[in-house]
Amino acid sequence: MKIVILGGGTAGWMCAASLSALSATRRFSVELVESDEIGTVGVGEATLPHIKAFNDGLGINEAEFMRRTHATFKLGIEFAGWGRDAYIHPFGTFGQDWAGIGFQHHWTRAKQAGVPVAPIEDYSFAIAAARAGKFAFPDTDPSSVKSTFAYAYHFDAALYAGFMRDFATKRGVRRTEGRVVEVQQNAENGNVTGLKLQSGAVVTGDLFLDCSGFVSLIAGKTLNGPWEDWTQWLPCDRAFAVPTAGTGEITPYTRATAREAGWQWRIPLQHRTGNGYVFSSAFTSEDRARDVLLANLDGAPLMEPKLLRFRAGRRTRSWSHNVVAVGLASGFLEPLESTSIYLVQAAIETLRHYLGGRPDDPRAQGAFNRSVDTIYDSIRDFLILHYRATAREEPLWQHVRDMALPDSLLGRIEMFRHRGYIEAYRNGLFSPPSWLAVYMGQDVVPTGYDRMADALPMDLLVEKLDMLRTRIRDQVAALPTHEATLASFAPARMEVA
Repeated sequence: MKIVILGGGTAGWMCAASLSALSATRRFSVELVESDEIGTVGVGEATLPHIKAFNDGLGINEAEFMRRTHATFKLGIEFAGWGRDAYIHPFGTFGQDWAGIGFQHHWTRAKQAGVPVAPIEDYSFAIAAARAGKFAFPDTDPSSVKSTFAYAYHFDAALYAGFMRDFATKRGVRRTEGRVVEVQQNAENGNVTGLKLQSGAVVTGDLFLDCSGFVSLIAGKTLNGPWEDWTQWLPCDRAFAVPTAGTGEITPYTRATAREAGWQWRIPLQHRTGNGYVFSSAFTSEDRARDVLLANLDGAPLMEPKLLRFRAGRRTRSWSHNVVAVGLASGFLEPLESTSIYLVQAAIETLRHYLGGRPDDPRAQGAFNRSVDTIYDSIRDFLILHYRATAREEPLWQHVRDMALPDSLLGRIEMFRHRGYIEAYRNGLFSPPSWLAVYMGQDVVPTGYDRMADALPMDLLVEKLDMLRTRIRDQVAALPTHEATLASFAPARMEVA
């Protein structure tokens, strides 16, 4: 079998790198077609902890990867202006499950009993370390409080794509330069047979991965794959992106600050800071959005802000005929929770289970599409929660606070308000601690708790809460700073990678 990937960038080269590791054992070849004339979006610089597993699975040296991509460590995302106070969504747990009962139930019970408990953030090791600007690798001892967190990275997406390109081509992936002028199809079944280039050459294949970004040249323009629009719930449809010179401390977390018509990101790399303003064109003008972004930068802009246009949603069938849409060709969700690169990774890892069969096998297509749809839908609901649970009064925020919600989300919110219950997705991305961080950070507070928590004597509960908070505080204090860990482990290689 021959697999053809259309489009380089992060999505295309992640696919190529992953498939290159399998090609020798699965007896297929991989060819990637890209044109240097076509740019990439190149703003996805914040990731989730899953990317470490992806890199580790390829056998990539972590320190070398971080040096090549100017990466920093990431312990979570700070949300400023979304609730009463800034809060952090951590890559880790809150407290511990005692007597088999989730920590939020014990915390709520103590608070409702009038016990002077600390804010729930104080019981998260990842949050405490992020706030203190500290970082060390997680402990492998599961009994240690330092084992209760994971980490991700901030990196230069263009450099990461280049890093993946080097990895893939060294392992046999063929790169073909050229602009596609025609997608050739089988007249009888509609399957794609080849990509005709401007040079006249035709790249043929059996299975095609569409990594052509928003253009979606094969899945969208050629196969006319249906699109499910989610702008009714996620109305932001524009973003300005601009890098700035690095200033001050390199924080081990991303920041998302709510603004009048959207939100602004801040992503610290070793050599610069990534910034952007995601906004809704229905509630502000592009000129106004640009001005708001430039007025709220920490450092000097290194270029003119770049405008991106998009719409939230996904294809109803990411795998159709013998074509699999990956990344932006498959769907788009604003980067509020740094999910863009994860969605590429999830598609690749799901697809790998079905390689070797017919490239248009309807059973494989159905299983793949159900898995991808579940992931997209669960992330959609999680993002909507951020918008819904807000007290801001600008027109955009009034609109999202009053809009009708998907039934799948409405039920989850009501269950949490009623008794602190957080339903775990079977195949979704975000686990209960993530939902808990947003609920509590944006003042969605439970009125009740699991009464099984009453089995723990109150004096023992208070003692456990105090001991846990003290352990976290003392062990975070002993950690090295984030910058010190970077300097000793993976200082950026400053030449162009």
